[in-house]
Amino acid sequence: MQEKMKKIMEKFHRYNSEDMAFQAFGLRKETEYDALVVAPSFTPYKLKMDQYCSVTTLKEGAYIAGYLVEKDGMRIAWIKIGSSDANCIDHIALCAELNFKRMVFIGAVGALNDRFDLGDICTPEYSISGGYANIYLKESIKDYVPFEKVTPDMKYVDHVISLGKKNGCVVKKAPVFCTASIALEYYHLDEIKEFHTDLIEMETSSFYLMADLLEIPSIALLVVSDNSATGAALVGRTEEQQRKYDEGRNNILPHLILTVARDKSAVYGQGCG
Repeated sequence: MQEKMKKIMEKFHRYNSEDMAFQAFGLRKETEYDALVVAPSFTPYKLKMDQYCSVTTLKEGAYIAGYLVEKDGMRIAWIKIGSSDANCIDHIALCAELNFKRMVFIGAVGALNDRFDLGDICTPEYSISGGYANIYLKESIKDYVPFEKVTPDMKYVDHVISLGKKNGCVVKKAPVFCTASIALEYYHLDEIKEFHTDLIEMETSSFYLMADLLEIPSIALLVVSDNSATGAALVGRTEEQQRKYDEGRNNILPHLILTVARDKSAVYGQGCG
């Protein structure tokens, strides 16, 4: 963990109570977890992991929830959070006091060209920050850098892609634009495409900045849910489109999560850039 992250925790603990991860998610800091899964809207039940894992609901609130996923002696701490870069930063910060070996972000992503089908699993080659929340991770909130590029630890990303390939799961690398609004992204779609990104979602630039502060091997795994270039809609999919999406979300994605969590390799590069 970087010294800066320790200072961040010290500051918010000064004005709040201890054991915040337990109070928010029911997760215990004395437990060693093989992985922390960070998931806007996705629960282990939604991905049907309870069919082959033990899933315990630890805490459920109006917008967030905590779960324990166990399989063959492996323990995964799972937090369901709200969408947005700010929610991602805040809730990972709460979990910084926990003991986990690696971190996995899972979510849905929209495609911006015809190279991607619904249900494809992707991971950011880099993320362009189209929001504002990342400014709070800088030393001064006056140091705003518009459309900042965040590159993950590619050594670990390539390691996970290799693990997936060995287990029959294809993970595609692609540049991602992080939008602050879903409804308004379509109004600005031509401008967004000028950044030459292939995918669009909300949180991965923030996720990787937090992973860098925690100095934890981390990977974002994204399932393609819609494609504005081919007309595959987020709402109102055909039966075949829904079948492809469900295969990626309910079969390939859970398999990858377990593969990452059980991996014993100590692979970590230089953090994000």
